[in-house]
Amino acid sequence: MTDPADPADPADGAVSPLGPDVLITVCPDGPLLVRGPAGLVDGDGTDLRGERGTTIALCRCGRTAIAPFCDGTHKKRGGRG
Repeated sequence: MTDPADPADPADGAVSPLGPDVLITVCPDGPLLVRGPAGLVDGDGTDLRGERGTTIALCRCGRTAIAPFCDGTHKKRGGRG
């Protein structure tokens, strides 16, 4: 359900605070792919993006050895479930 009073609601034509050049894709049984110039910091404000380029994969299964990034472990264990 959409809320026309919510400025972040895409149904009312609002622009994402990430901007038009950032796209986040939910991969089925896989990571979140973040494409574009989005920042990524930890709780202390340390930049986590580093030299990863313009596309990063964030783990959703919780089994990665390089958190918060995806290392493909979900494939070896049969999806994110």
